[in-house]
Amino acid sequence: MPNTIEHFVAADQVTPELAGQLIDRAEAFKNGAIANIELPTYAANLFFEASTRTHTSFEMAERKLGMTVLPFDPAHSSVTKGETLGDTLRTLAAIGVQVAVIRHPADDYYKPLIEEGLPLHLINAGDGAGQHPSQMMLDLMTIHEAFGHFKGLKVGIVGDLAHSRVARSDMQILTKLGASVAFSGPKAWYTDDFKAYGPYVPLKDLAPAVDVLMLLRVQLERLSDAEKAEFSAATYHARFGVTQSIYDSMQPRAIIMHPAPVNRDVELASNLVQASRSRIFDQMQNGVFMRMAMLELVCHSPLTDKGDFPHANADSKR
Repeated sequence: MPNTIEHFVAADQVTPELAGQLIDRAEAFKNGAIANIELPTYAANLFFEASTRTHTSFEMAERKLGMTVLPFDPAHSSVTKGETLGDTLRTLAAIGVQVAVIRHPADDYYKPLIEEGLPLHLINAGDGAGQHPSQMMLDLMTIHEAFGHFKGLKVGIVGDLAHSRVARSDMQILTKLGASVAFSGPKAWYTDDFKAYGPYVPLKDLAPAVDVLMLLRVQLERLSDAEKAEFSAATYHARFGVTQSIYDSMQPRAIIMHPAPVNRDVELASNLVQASRSRIFDQMQNGVFMRMAMLELVCHSPLTDKGDFPHANADSKR
């Protein structure tokens, strides 16, 4: 592959050229392409937050590539004894692990690790409310399957914006690729970092106007005690969820996406999770092939002894 990325951690590493390259490669894997990766290659998945889709998807991707996956459980590791994440990674590298996939509750956990230099490749599987680059890339693949392009598409991102790493990653890459983005959901969660990328539009006006309606899970585990006390699933669904009437107002070609897990009858009516416009389970399937492409990419990239945090496009919006 012509582009190389030593560590895949954030949206601002991804140029339009690289996005297209990864989509092409993931689609090739979906159509039965053979992996181009040196074996044996050893991977470890370090998930410090609960995960079903991302964790199992990365492991399936690693196994499809022929990689050997070393089990790692943070609750039974030396992290519980106070070992730093950097020392954990250096330990794994010392015994032969070449790729670490990490989900961590701290925003930007990867920056000091990369600045200090790492002896293995790192893929960010989600950092706090910061970035989720593999979800971003599988979302792009799913949109590309539906429309064949990004330029001129209208994308609505709806829901728990303030706590969403998916929203932050997706809004950056979609605008870079020529799509327009607008936001909806509780207006208190539409903060200044989203205003730079698109306007707030009430859902009843947004749904009929967009090609892609991207819903976000309400992340109850990240809400403050006051927000939890005030939250009502029924009220949220009535005001900000996709009900049957909202669904019926959408354009015939429009699609619904969601990073999942879906809070049924909160973000989306339960009977619509597998409706004809829903691409939720397509996203999950595509995630395996996109993560194969990402893993193959980093494995083809030479490691440097010490590198600054990589920014591929300095002119990305802020």
